[in-house]
Amino acid sequence: MNESQHGLRGRTASPSDDADRAVLALVTAGQLDALQDLYDRYKTLSYSIALRITADGSLAEDVVQEAFLGVWRNAGRYVEGRGSVKTWLLSIVHHRAVDAVRREQAQRRRAEQAARLGPGIVEDPIDDVLAAIDLPRERKLVRSALGELPEEQREVIQRMYFEGLSQSQIAERTGLPLGTVKSHTLLAMRRLRAHLGEGSR
Repeated sequence: MNESQHGLRGRTASPSDDADRAVLALVTAGQLDALQDLYDRYKTLSYSIALRITADGSLAEDVVQEAFLGVWRNAGRYVEGRGSVKTWLLSIVHHRAVDAVRREQAQRRRAEQAARLGPGIVEDPIDDVLAAIDLPRERKLVRSALGELPEEQREVIQRMYFEGLSQSQIAERTGLPLGTVKSHTLLAMRRLRAHLGEGSR
């Protein structure tokens, strides 16, 4: 049995593992439909993990969105010998969720401190610096990248990853032709990949 048939700690790869690797290879090649396929497979489990860690439905949705954008951006970094695609993907969700909780806790501490100081007290400018440090750089890059998208492309991405809608469902709800939705999605994901790639250098 060769190395490709084993996952982490010698676990034999299942047909599902093989299918996930095939889909991830297509994601690496830039095929957006493959990312949608991976999302459909694991969105529920990803959301469950994010919700368990964050205990906040809205925040958990943000975490899942960011995790799958991370998969789109970093699909080529997956190393087969270190575990299954499922394990790799869910570890991304876990890390994003932990980062989100830390950020929320830091923001809460700053708000409580401001409340104790009372109105009219000028906050120390260092708070802004600490807030920026506390917020993971990648999260800021994702937010910035989304903000750079044209409105129609951003709406499609938000409906897909915030609301969990398929491209067909988005077409039905917006009244746009399915081909237009697919075009907007593909262009948006290409812009996001390019923007995030520039931000990482």
